[in-house]
Amino acid sequence: MTEPLFTVLIDTYNYGQFIEEAVRSALEQDFPADRVEVLVVDDGSTDDTAQRLEKFGGTIRYLRKQNGGQASAFNFGLAQARGEFVALLDADDAWLPGKLKRMHWAFMEHPEAGMAYHRSYEWMEDGGLGEGGHFAAVSGRVTDSRRALLSYPMMQTSCLVFRRAALQDLLPIPEGLRTQADAYLTALIIFICPVAAVDEFLGKYRVHGGNLFHVRGGGANARQLENRVAMREFLVREIRDWLRKHGRDTEAPEIADYLKQWRKAQEVDRFALRAPGRWEYFLHLAEYPRVYGELMSPRHVAYSRLRALAGLALGYRGICRFDAAYGQLRGTRAVEKKTR
Repeated sequence: MTEPLFTVLIDTYNYGQFIEEAVRSALEQDFPADRVEVLVVDDGSTDDTAQRLEKFGGTIRYLRKQNGGQASAFNFGLAQARGEFVALLDADDAWLPGKLKRMHWAFMEHPEAGMAYHRSYEWMEDGGLGEGGHFAAVSGRVTDSRRALLSYPMMQTSCLVFRRAALQDLLPIPEGLRTQADAYLTALIIFICPVAAVDEFLGKYRVHGGNLFHVRGGGANARQLENRVAMREFLVREIRDWLRKHGRDTEAPEIADYLKQWRKAQEVDRFALRAPGRWEYFLHLAEYPRVYGELMSPRHVAYSRLRALAGLALGYRGICRFDAAYGQLRGTRAVEKKTR
């Protein structure tokens, strides 16, 4: 029997309404079917997930377990995986048909890479696709360069493919991570091996009311914010522990700045729960150009510094007035440029 080259690992919990599209997108890849195994790890769903998957029969392996969260589901699935490469797919997302073929090429082009990642469309509820979302193509040994460390993006689950052997030093994933288990892997894989970036849209990230980070309408509720803060706090603690155990100095300037991205995200969510004072908000905004200035254009640095001063003058609740005025000014200039 031919061993699979790719294991597609789909973790799901009460996503019956989406799971069929995810599975079909994995089965309909432009890649030899006998080189791909599709594992669906059902993390204790109480909806109709199992019934919906019956139609796929033996084309998938359906693994059901007691509910334990994302890390638990990943650990369970990875213990069953047989492929040389493991491609993660969230149950509410889908891939484009050429995804696995293109990622295979990426690993052939970068045989030393332990992970490859790509762009993903934002998939709206009306079926439309948007190109929003941060992406930076950072390939190679990321930890060799401060600029690469600061640029390296934390991509969504469905954009990630790992060389299974490269994951061994990261397993088991701490099972306290009911969410953000993918961030644990992407944050630490760069300290083990090089990575490969594919600057192409190969998947669709579904935007809906249940997303943890991309919330419909732009505003998360208090429960979502509190969950993100709690999980991120646990995540960063586990990342730091792993780094220390593997001889990395978390206070070294490059690593400390790398870890600041999670602290900044924590501050943003905590401010949404409790508005900061003006000085606290100023310090938060002023840190961006100081830490990330080398990644910004001179205009962006100037804007970031000006926005920090606006935060000091207007406060957290008032910064929207600055943003609106700046947006109007840019719009006016764009119109004037077109009419010249």
